[in-house]
Amino acid sequence: MSIKIRITIILSGSVLFILLLNIALNYYTTHENLRSDSETKMVLTAKIIGGAIEQTRHSWEAVDKQLGYNLWLSATLAANQLDPDIQKIQQKQLQQMATLHRDINISLMIRDGEGYRVVKSSNPKELTSSDPLNGHWKNAVDQLYEHGQARMAQGQNLDHFWTGSFDYTGLDASHINKWGFYYDQKRNYLIRISFQDTSVQDFESILSPDEIVKQTQQVDYRIMEITGINPATFGGATMDKNGNDWKYYYMYNKPIQFGTYQLTRVQEDRLAVSRAILSGESIVQDCYIKGQRVLVSYIPFYPANREAYVIRIVMNYDTITSVISKQLISLIAISIVLLEVVIIGSYVLASLFIRPIQSILEKVNEMADGQFDTRLEIKGGHELARLGERINAMAYNLGMYTRRLEQMYEENRSVKEHLESIINQTADAILVTDQDDRVVRVNHAFEALYGWTKKELVGRKLEFVPPQQQEEYELQKESLLQGESVVSIETLRMRKDGSTVEISMSTSPIMDEGGEILGFISVSRDITGRNRMEELLRRSEKLTTVGQLAAGVAHEIRNPLTTLRGFLQLQQQNQVLNLKHNDIMMSELDRINLIVGEFLILAKPQAVHFQKKDVRYIVSDVISLLDSQAHLLGIVFNLQVTEKPALVYAEENQLKQVFINLLKNSMEAMSKGGMITIRLFLEGENVKIFIRDQGTGIPAEMLSKLGEPFFTNKETGTGLGLMVSQRIIQSHKGTLDIESTEGEGTTALVQLPIAKSE
Repeated sequence: MSIKIRITIILSGSVLFILLLNIALNYYTTHENLRSDSETKMVLTAKIIGGAIEQTRHSWEAVDKQLGYNLWLSATLAANQLDPDIQKIQQKQLQQMATLHRDINISLMIRDGEGYRVVKSSNPKELTSSDPLNGHWKNAVDQLYEHGQARMAQGQNLDHFWTGSFDYTGLDASHINKWGFYYDQKRNYLIRISFQDTSVQDFESILSPDEIVKQTQQVDYRIMEITGINPATFGGATMDKNGNDWKYYYMYNKPIQFGTYQLTRVQEDRLAVSRAILSGESIVQDCYIKGQRVLVSYIPFYPANREAYVIRIVMNYDTITSVISKQLISLIAISIVLLEVVIIGSYVLASLFIRPIQSILEKVNEMADGQFDTRLEIKGGHELARLGERINAMAYNLGMYTRRLEQMYEENRSVKEHLESIINQTADAILVTDQDDRVVRVNHAFEALYGWTKKELVGRKLEFVPPQQQEEYELQKESLLQGESVVSIETLRMRKDGSTVEISMSTSPIMDEGGEILGFISVSRDITGRNRMEELLRRSEKLTTVGQLAAGVAHEIRNPLTTLRGFLQLQQQNQVLNLKHNDIMMSELDRINLIVGEFLILAKPQAVHFQKKDVRYIVSDVISLLDSQAHLLGIVFNLQVTEKPALVYAEENQLKQVFINLLKNSMEAMSKGGMITIRLFLEGENVKIFIRDQGTGIPAEMLSKLGEPFFTNKETGTGLGLMVSQRIIQSHKGTLDIESTEGEGTTALVQLPIAKSE
């Protein structure tokens, strides 16, 4: 596709987009303006209707009050003419009185249980009427019957008389009547007096709100329906879909106060009416009723001294749609003409400007092929000429930069080959992985140590961590992901053939300039030979220690053996058995046995089963064991123990032996009695046990020799007890420190690592 056509398409497309955007904006603004105007008109119409209805209500109430007064006059006159006993009144007498007063019905009612029943009436139909009193009507009649006077806020209260507002005769909304009740407590019946329908219908046709609604709909053809809704009873369980309610049918409580309710949607209207009453603001909805799109508005009214109601107005949407359709057609026609002009004009302009661009394109294609010596010649001082000059400068710079890049490429290649040679020739195994543990590269030493080749590893995850080292590996991985390095960790790794190798490994994260981790580099070294050499050195050290111990044992045993030999020779010469000599010899034999037993503890491997134990209970058991002996020596144990568990991995009997040795040493140093303080507490990741006595203490020159075999400051000691204790604490990965001041006492500090939760 040529550049001219592309420019034409781009310009035409841009103009088309602008035109479509303009049409959309015009459509939206017109639609919103028309809708807003319709909403405003509906609200204004509702307010006009509400105002007119309130004015007619005042007139209606004035007429209602005058008719009520007339009813009272008629009821008073009838009461004066009728006998107080209902049995003495004839039906014919009531009919004559009604004819005399014209348009008046007179009924006599008696109390029947909780209600009232018509017994005699000038209108025979009322004798069979089943229209019971309820609501405020019944409350007013009850007060009149009980007190001779009604005190009701509703209706009209006169002397011995009460009348309600106009209301329907039963459920039939086409008949409106006006009732009054008279009772002076001098007779055994109530007088109910009412106007005939024709008297009231004349007022209703003039003052009814329905007439205002009809006139309003005739003025504005767009209004499809106007409805006055009573929020208190609208949408109840007893209301049908047309707004009729068999339970609430009086003028003051019926769901539809005025107007019609043919375009029904009861549930939606009930919710909208509730929202309008609660918010006090008009609500407008755009919806479909019986397949026709309409605007429905709900305008709340709060008249003085009366319950609030809502005027619902339904307006046809066709007017808005037709206006918008006409405007869209005109806009589309104008846009099509403008688009045609733009297409033709853009094609002509593109032809004029495309010529120098074509020459620029040819030269740029030559530079794309690597011909940076090409130069453009465009005459004039316009932008394309300046563009040609900049392209020439760019070609010069590109040629220079290309030569530099070629030189840098050769230098980088040389450096890369040098680094590759160093990495591959180093004796340590190098492994580079990404964040997902996929192998990026390895060196020759790695291949030689573990058995895998580079082709087998690159791009795959390397599974060379033994199962027993997996937990340690996960902990190291967490540290690496936090940016920390793991240095000189001695561990095990698996070779390709499944065998394990002892290695020393250092791992560090590889980060970019922003500190983000890109991968990890591990350097490992086979330390199997070094470990074997260290094991041989340890064995040699043990043999040296055993030799020293053997020399000490020989020296210590020689003295009691000399004593035994002397006593045995003496008894052999004298041929006499001396029991005192036997006791001395038995004592020397016990001493030899003690020395040999402690030596065996040091030399013989012990079967150790480490378990998680609470040191508090071990110390308590030892104190209980030595408490009797301490009591005899006048020594008191002061035990101070933490309330938190002090769990360690330990062999219980060995730790008991340590604490027995330390406490016995303290007890033997306190010949005059005193207090031994034992404090056990947690500090950091260790359990610390302080044992402090009040004994004679140890001279400073002897402290450095403590723990050496057969070094002791006690007459009967061997020096092996403290050495055994140190070995036990070391096997538990702890420490034993002795501090002493001569004449003040000695303190032993045992530290053991806390057992971590699994």
